Amino acid sequence: MSQALIAALQNPALYPHPVEGFQVIETHISWVLLTGPYAYKIKKPVNFGFLDFTELDARRHFCEEELRLNQRLTEDLYLEVLPIGGSEDAPSLDGSTPAIEYALKMRQFPQEQLLSAIQARGELNDGHIDALAEQIATFHLNAPKVPQEHPLGSAEAAMFPVQQNFEQIRPMLSEQADLQQLDALEAWAQSSYERLQPLLTERKAQGFIRECHGDIHLGNAAQIDGRVVLFDCIEFNEPFRLTDVTADIAFLAMDLEDRGLKCLARRFISGWLERTGDYASLQLLNFYKAYRAMVRGKVALFRLGQEQDPVQRAVILRQYRGYAALAESYSAIPSPFLAITHGVSAVGKSHVAMRLVEALGTIRLRSDIERKRLFGEQSNAAKGELAAGIYSADASQATYQRLHQLAHEILQAGFPVVIDATYLKAAQRKAASEVAEQTGAPFLILDCHAPEAVIASWLEQRQHEGTDPSDATLEVIQTQQANREPLDAEEQSHSKRVDTHDSASLDSLVERIRQRLPGI
Repeated sequence: MSQALIAALQNPALYPHPVEGFQVIETHISWVLLTGPYAYKIKKPVNFGFLDFTELDARRHFCEEELRLNQRLTEDLYLEVLPIGGSEDAPSLDGSTPAIEYALKMRQFPQEQLLSAIQARGELNDGHIDALAEQIATFHLNAPKVPQEHPLGSAEAAMFPVQQNFEQIRPMLSEQADLQQLDALEAWAQSSYERLQPLLTERKAQGFIRECHGDIHLGNAAQIDGRVVLFDCIEFNEPFRLTDVTADIAFLAMDLEDRGLKCLARRFISGWLERTGDYASLQLLNFYKAYRAMVRGKVALFRLGQEQDPVQRAVILRQYRGYAALAESYSAIPSPFLAITHGVSAVGKSHVAMRLVEALGTIRLRSDIERKRLFGEQSNAAKGELAAGIYSADASQATYQRLHQLAHEILQAGFPVVIDATYLKAAQRKAASEVAEQTGAPFLILDCHAPEAVIASWLEQRQHEGTDPSDATLEVIQTQQANREPLDAEEQSHSKRVDTHDSASLDSLVERIRQRLPGI
């Protein structure tokens, strides 16, 4: 296959649809021919070790794999694999002659709808991130599990590309400071692997090694027809795709942080965790984020040997050093703490907790979500009854026990935690404080308040929207107000009043925590 075929395909008469014009996007592994309504992707006959498209049968196979894998995530973006017949100078798309090449036909969309382009314009928002978190979580929950006997997904297989990165990067560096930093990163990665090896093995046994996407970043997501769509997953290399779901989300988190969007990265991780319940993945998150950052750094350095211009070489080295510094940041000693909210339903506790997620990297645990993960939705028979069904005393006790168990695990993984629950009973707060004491983490009670009219307004709004996991009604809130056990003197000594309707009160909370825990 040659450029002659790509040139010959730029003939409107070949296509069974109107052609608005032709544009060719070329990468190191493919050509994409844009026609207006549709795009045609043709793989180059290349072999880079991690992929081999040299044979026609291989290009057909990987076109079919790309179609199959991406249709898991998109409904009408990836359409069909088309044989290209005829000759390079006179190709045909009607299927009447033997195939000389294959093309993957896709629905075309404007490049300015890529989330990377949206972010470059300063328009990426919480809605995009929440939609990504929901889509990726749903995808991971339904993705096929890698069988236990499969060689991929083992602890050794997880560490192999991490170690390979360092081996491939080292010959491309010459300055002593860069090499010393690389040695330190390699030593941290090795010690992390040794510490995490039992968990990595356990993750495969528990089914968390799945057929993932393998390349999740803002350049592979777009807003199409008002909906966020993830596309272009890895089809050409199984080790890149058959991996821990944590490695998949780590790529997007790292990509957001590299773009200076820490708040959105934290919001994404929080949303994914709440939907999957996979809080054990947090122990692996920084390990995989550092790996993804070093992959990006390595890819940048690959261009160094092809570039002679000193200015461009300096640009490439600066890119590498940015990724290496990002990877280094993931090895920092954490400063975990445990915060719990205290207040009636609809007082704004979840908003306060999300502020801590975005500003401080806190992991949010929500009682409404964990309760339903334990017991399912409230039955119709129990709805309207106070303290019935999944809200019975026994169910509530089990819910708080689960929240405290998860908080303990997350604190031990080195992350701060905020538990979003009412904590209206002293015994519940006491149990939370014991978790903090057991893990050596500072403990803070976020005493949430808002005027009754504001609470009623927020309750009405969330009931109208129908997206909040809480089932609380105005009657429930009134009962909570009447039966709540106030904070005693000792609890007040490590509590902070938060007026949830006042942004200055939230700002003050965040600043206070930063002053007490400067490592956050």
